[in-house]
Amino acid sequence: MGFFAERKKTKEQKRALEQAQIENQIAKTKANTIILNARISAAEKFTNTGYSHGGASRSESWAKGYDDESLSPSSDIEMNRKELRQRTRDLYMNAPIGTAAIKATRTSCVGIGLKPKPKIDYEFLGISKEEAADIQRLIKKEFAIWAESTLCDICDLNNFYELQQIVFNDWLMNGEEFVLMAYGEKTSYMPYRLRLKLVTADRISTPGSLDGTYDGYDQTTKLGNRIMNGVEIDKDGKVVAYHISSNFPGENGTTQTTWKRVVKRGKNTGNPNILHVFNAERAEQYRGVPFLAPVITSIKQLTRYTEAEIMAAVINSIFALFVSTEDGEEVEGFSGVDSEDDDWDDDTYPDTSRQDNEYRLGNGIINFLKEGEKVEAVESKHPSGNYDGFVTAFTTMIGAALEISPEVLMKKFTNNFSASKGALNETWRHFSTRRKWFIDDFCKPVYELWLAEAVGSGRINIPGFFTDPLIKQAYASATWTGPAQGCLNPVQEVNAAVTRMEHGLSTHEDECAAINGSDYDDNVRTLMNENKSLAEANRQEE
Repeated sequence: MGFFAERKKTKEQKRALEQAQIENQIAKTKANTIILNARISAAEKFTNTGYSHGGASRSESWAKGYDDESLSPSSDIEMNRKELRQRTRDLYMNAPIGTAAIKATRTSCVGIGLKPKPKIDYEFLGISKEEAADIQRLIKKEFAIWAESTLCDICDLNNFYELQQIVFNDWLMNGEEFVLMAYGEKTSYMPYRLRLKLVTADRISTPGSLDGTYDGYDQTTKLGNRIMNGVEIDKDGKVVAYHISSNFPGENGTTQTTWKRVVKRGKNTGNPNILHVFNAERAEQYRGVPFLAPVITSIKQLTRYTEAEIMAAVINSIFALFVSTEDGEEVEGFSGVDSEDDDWDDDTYPDTSRQDNEYRLGNGIINFLKEGEKVEAVESKHPSGNYDGFVTAFTTMIGAALEISPEVLMKKFTNNFSASKGALNETWRHFSTRRKWFIDDFCKPVYELWLAEAVGSGRINIPGFFTDPLIKQAYASATWTGPAQGCLNPVQEVNAAVTRMEHGLSTHEDECAAINGSDYDDNVRTLMNENKSLAEANRQEE
């Protein structure tokens, strides 16, 4: 018995020890939890600084329902670009403000076309100013042969300046435009082979995507490149090719949809085979965003509000009476005028005759109510007296987002000269920037390709053009002139231009381009001829 008693005692001690260890562990865990919670609380208080008190706050009531997730350009832009593109085109076709924003930008940036003025760097080339002037005049004449003919268009529909308007318009609506460099046959009336083919942004898509929708997954080619929404990119992120669908996505054609791979640049020359006209907003962005994308909601809501006000005004303009009689029968002697009476003629159009439960609203319409029926007039408050102020405030907000002043957007200059001029100047900075982007992405590459063909075919003799990039750049240098800003007060603005030139703050060339978009050299040459003719006429009269 002594042995078993001792053994039992040992077991009880062991159990007690284990229980003490468990309780000790529980106590430690609780203590650690308290410490951890204290540390978390302290950390939250410590990190709750700077922007976390405002725009980055997660505790304020307004921030709790704020869905602010933003990921890569691929997720933020490519996954939504199709919808943005379609809605922007809809607003351009059906919303006055959307149409005005795009057309105002296109007209001011491109207008009837941006024309090149060769500016050969004769000092670097070591030729005389006179030699450079002769070459420049020849380049202008040769370029006019190609640019002013519709044969520069592979479809033979538009000349180069009309193509500019289409490309620019598509750039704004779709966020981008693609231009294929093609080559046709020389003819007796067109010595140049260069042809341009416009490709709408919808057709640039990943092979197999019949509706043009980007699902977020990129294809991998045999070369190890990835195709992201029709753009083929190598491992370094460089664009190497574009994939063009034979049919417009989502449309059922008579032919099977196939994709053509177009390498971005020629391997030997480095010349572009396809141009991508767009402006990136973020790093690692490979496709463009429509011009109206930030204001789609605002323009759509403003359009709905305007349509509601118009409908309310139409209804409010209608004068109709409801006559309640004891038996619900018409009273002799009453009549009304309805411009659509023929549609309600029971004999002519029995299917459209008024049913027992139908009533009409119209100009001078009389409706007879059945016994027991009554109609109370509702006083209309439309059109709203605040409509003009609301629209003005909204267009100001939309214009600010698009960098277009409300005066330019609405073509309404009602403020004083200084305010209107300031609004025009601010908007013109945006137009000038966008024009520069367009020149760099479209006009300049096309001009350089044409000049290379002109030199290669021997129509323009430029030694060393193909041997040294510096020589090529010196000959290909050009300025592009287009629509001028215009004058609100011609006398004041011309006097200011004269003052700037007198003090060396500007040149005759710059002022001619700014005031009316003309070419200074052409003006001088024309004035010389006019003055000569005028002098001869005066001598004959004497």
